[in-house]
Amino acid sequence: MKTRALVAWNVRRIRVERGISQEKLACEAGIDRSYMSSLERQSKNPTIDLLERIADTLGVHLSELFVQPPKGTRIPTSSNGRKPERPQRRKKQLRSVQVR
Repeated sequence: MKTRALVAWNVRRIRVERGISQEKLACEAGIDRSYMSSLERQSKNPTIDLLERIADTLGVHLSELFVQPPKGTRIPTSSNGRKPERPQRRKKQLRSVQVR
């Protein structure tokens, strides 16, 4: 596995194991959520300083981001693979007004 893919896999694995959203991890690590998403999709090549901040935020040693997964291990997903839906807001009902 290439290093960028390895880091992306481990960041996602640890994040999902801890039940942390991309948004929360990104916010606490001081980066944009879209950057975190790109990192997990292997589109970005993060600096060592950024990886260290992410590892600190996840509560792991930096070396945890470079651990080889066991053969045949699947990519970690949250319970349903998507973020929870927001409750829908109730639409305001228009009152009918009588015109005289």
